[in-house]
Amino acid sequence: MNKYGILIVRILLGGLMFLHGLQKFTNGIGGTVQFFDSLGIPGFMAYIVALIELVGGLALVFGVLVPYVSALFVVVLAVAIVTVKFSSGFLGGYEPEFVLLVLSVVTLITGSFKKVFQFVPANEK
Repeated sequence: MNKYGILIVRILLGGLMFLHGLQKFTNGIGGTVQFFDSLGIPGFMAYIVALIELVGGLALVFGVLVPYVSALFVVVLAVAIVTVKFSSGFLGGYEPEFVLLVLSVVTLITGSFKKVFQFVPANEK
């Protein structure tokens, strides 16, 4: 994949995930805690997920710890699809989360575990 395409994907994914985390806090994290509890997921996990989205989103935008954050996003999005969205079907259901999951996989497999900072992807050969 083109290095600039990967850069755009990383910034887009980071920005969207940051907004997801921000929404959880600005709309009151208590509602998210109750929602997690209703699914049988411990309520404190709402804070962890929101922080992963918020801080991880910023990290991706700035190219920090890209593969690690991407792996966390894969887990968060997979759990969201399986526990909440899957029963609604693909279209109108888990489609947006699936797209974010695929973008997370792309940033995971194209990010280098050797580099902490990835402001601009490495040169293509």
